[in-house]
Amino acid sequence: MNALTNTTALQRNRLRARKRPDHASAMFLHRAAIADLQERLIEVNKSFTRLAIVTGFPELWQQAFPTAACVPDADRLDLSAGSHDLVIHAMGLHWANDPVGQMVQCRLALMPDGLFLAIFPGGQTLSELRTCLAEAEAAITGGLSPRVLPMAEIRDLGGLLQRAGFALPVADSFTTTATYASLGNLMADLRTMGETNALSARLRKPTRRAVFSRAATIYSDVHGVEVDRIKATFELICLTGWAPHESQQTPLKPGSARQRLAEALRVPELPFSTDG
Repeated sequence: MNALTNTTALQRNRLRARKRPDHASAMFLHRAAIADLQERLIEVNKSFTRLAIVTGFPELWQQAFPTAACVPDADRLDLSAGSHDLVIHAMGLHWANDPVGQMVQCRLALMPDGLFLAIFPGGQTLSELRTCLAEAEAAITGGLSPRVLPMAEIRDLGGLLQRAGFALPVADSFTTTATYASLGNLMADLRTMGETNALSARLRKPTRRAVFSRAATIYSDVHGVEVDRIKATFELICLTGWAPHESQQTPLKPGSARQRLAEALRVPELPFSTDG
């Protein structure tokens, strides 16, 4: 099976992003992710002392979690089995060629009753850019090429946590928007984030200027929010799961209830009927 992501291109994009002078200011999505996870950890009635973070941008995450061990989001994670009580997969799971495999490696690195948190862009991210580029390219060239990473939908992700062996799986999300002066400014920001096209099937020759010109016009017409501004949507999905432990709550077995639902609700129990 062909890999979705070209990891060499991804690392090259990230290295170039770090060298840009405006790199720090463009990392607002990472800062939003950090703030969200910090709030979630405050609500967890447990202290964590052996934290690992899987990230392609360790500098930023190390500042937020100074005691964490940061490891690259490579195909094979540099995590020892049963060594951590908290593992955070930070803003890289959307690029993983095997996301379930990444989750399994994180679970194996956890102690029993250890917590796994993953946060990454979801399916609504850059929806405006995706549709405008597709419409413009189809109109100019008569075809489509892979330009924006296909991202997971939240409805599918709870099942992936279960496949990876996590207990008490939860998937939720939030969206944020940013405005830009032009499509060019948006794409420059993506370069500075290290989030430009690293798909294995990406176009390997320069795109015709007319495609971007048409896309900019469509974007402005459809997604303009004020004079000379366009909006971009970013969805961040958070996955939560626990390494299994005997102390955790488990659902009752079917048929083990000691009281009928109608009795608990104090309402008459009506017989089931298939008649229309």
